[in-house]
Amino acid sequence: LMKHARTGEASGIALYWSTLGSFLGSLSLSLLVMQWLGVAAAVAICALGLLAGTLLLHGRRRASLILGPLAALLIVGANLQPTATADTAYAEYQVAVLDRDGLQDGRTFWVNKSLASLIDASEPPSYTRYIQHLRQLLLVDLAYRERDILILGAGGFTLSHQEPLNRYTYVDIDPEIRRIAERHFLRQPATGEFIADDARRFVATTERRFDAVVVDVYSSHTAIPAHLVTREFWTAARRVLKPDGVLIANLILDGKLETPYARNLLATIEGVFGRCAVEVLHKGKPLANVEVSCFASSQPGTAQHYIDEKNRADLDLARSR
Repeated sequence: LMKHARTGEASGIALYWSTLGSFLGSLSLSLLVMQWLGVAAAVAICALGLLAGTLLLHGRRRASLILGPLAALLIVGANLQPTATADTAYAEYQVAVLDRDGLQDGRTFWVNKSLASLIDASEPPSYTRYIQHLRQLLLVDLAYRERDILILGAGGFTLSHQEPLNRYTYVDIDPEIRRIAERHFLRQPATGEFIADDARRFVATTERRFDAVVVDVYSSHTAIPAHLVTREFWTAARRVLKPDGVLIANLILDGKLETPYARNLLATIEGVFGRCAVEVLHKGKPLANVEVSCFASSQPGTAQHYIDEKNRADLDLARSR
């Protein structure tokens, strides 16, 4: 009986220390190491800890002296590469030089190894094609002046770069992105107000209203966070528009809009806004920037097909004038 009692006590103590270690380890990694040193440092620390424990249990001192430092160098080299401009709890940022015809001192801003923004030193500066398209839409087609424009997803802050005609508000979940972009990418202060918040939470809770809402939120090259593609999100985004406002969404979809994801996402947006303009910028590529423009004045409705037996085209055309 004493033997069984001691066995149970030992098991309980082992479980206690194991649970306590897991709890404290997860808190310290997520709240301290990842916040201050980055995700790569957290991975390296965990790997080095596992390596140290393995070598202690291995018991072969000579092999440990050789394999230990070698494995440690490999772990640190793989996880602490000096390629990242900055690494936060939300993303890894990198600024790279872009040598391409027509660019002067071109540089790119990468977020989680995906191209987010482009800029150069020419006058006027060059930007990514979709940013040029958005600026054309807002400043030329809609002729916005002294308007309030909300951008969900800051990227490199290039939509408002050298643009003093309107008032810009950026919302991004990473509180460090503005400092990183200004220091390493823009090399000057970003134009506009910055709010560190989740995009969905902001549009659901703010009392402010905007003439335009630009949705440009990505967690990787093609992945929009799942909570930012639902009907509830688009309804909340519509709520912050002024009566004559416009929503513009930069989506990355297949160029032919044939995949279930493309069809369902566009249908979800039009289920909230009604008919929207859809422009594919890179039609010949498997993945393309797709710009969706929806007006707050539009309403969802049912459509009817024109058929030879009952063709209402002329009547509808007259009613539309």
